[in-house]
Amino acid sequence: MCVTAVESRPAGVALTPSPRGHRPYGARVKAFVALTKPRIIELLLITTVPVMFLAAQGVPDLWLVLTTTVGGYLSAGGANALNMYIDRDIDALMDRTSQRPLVTGMVSPRECLAFGIALAVISTLWFGLLVNWLSAGLALGALLFYVVVYTMLLKRRTSQNIIWGGIAGCLPVLIGWSSVTNSLSWAAVILFAVIFFWTPPHYWPLSMKVKDDYARVGVPMLPVVASNQVVAKQIVIYSWVMVGVSLLLTPLGYTGWFYLSVALLAGGFWLWEAHGLQNRARAGVSGAKLKEMRLFHWSITYVSLLFLAVAVDPFLR
Repeated sequence: MCVTAVESRPAGVALTPSPRGHRPYGARVKAFVALTKPRIIELLLITTVPVMFLAAQGVPDLWLVLTTTVGGYLSAGGANALNMYIDRDIDALMDRTSQRPLVTGMVSPRECLAFGIALAVISTLWFGLLVNWLSAGLALGALLFYVVVYTMLLKRRTSQNIIWGGIAGCLPVLIGWSSVTNSLSWAAVILFAVIFFWTPPHYWPLSMKVKDDYARVGVPMLPVVASNQVVAKQIVIYSWVMVGVSLLLTPLGYTGWFYLSVALLAGGFWLWEAHGLQNRARAGVSGAKLKEMRLFHWSITYVSLLFLAVAVDPFLR
């Protein structure tokens, strides 16, 4: 997931890039890995692999799981590298992105661009030749949506950026299903919708924490252009819709009692945290006492538990 990096330097002052002659091989390898944003990709895989179990109604072919996982990493890694290439100007001015490889000079912009394009091409061919071409098309679509629609068109122009840009993060659900069945179904669409409505209330608490960073570079994340009360209200609205959508799988016959139990308990705790944040915002609480990061951290646990239940449920029906 996203990691807030804070260091002892004046806000908005970029680091001095590493001279080309002072870039050790090991550090360079780590820098190229960092371009793929591995911690974000962990979350994408958490929403991909369990769906494969649901689609197979049991244990899917393990070779297929491996090829889908590797392909997903390569595709998402390419998207993330291209995102860093495009955002290198604002990354240099934001505290939370000050350690990224293009800011420190460990990787040059040209190298980053070539790396991202190479991963995009390789991942598409990987999916097409080793999984199926439907999954390849979905993976390429997710990459292009994240890079072009979110990073280039929405991020710096509208506070709705994370809502519609988050569609790219929903597509791994469809990729997981299509890799097993070479088709799509309403179960996959429902889980796609869960991630769609999960993304804003997952990311907005983090944006509340680092809104000064976004304000400094002119990125209109919702907490930059709206009060904490407005943001918290939106979080509550999206949270209720997300939990409601997550419960649809069972009455439609795709999951049983185990998934339903987890969705109710985890969703209930999410709503408790979301309303708690709203109550603190209404009371005018700010700073550390707002505790917005509690919901951010729980959001990661929530999606992990929910999709673990997706994977386990077929074995208990």
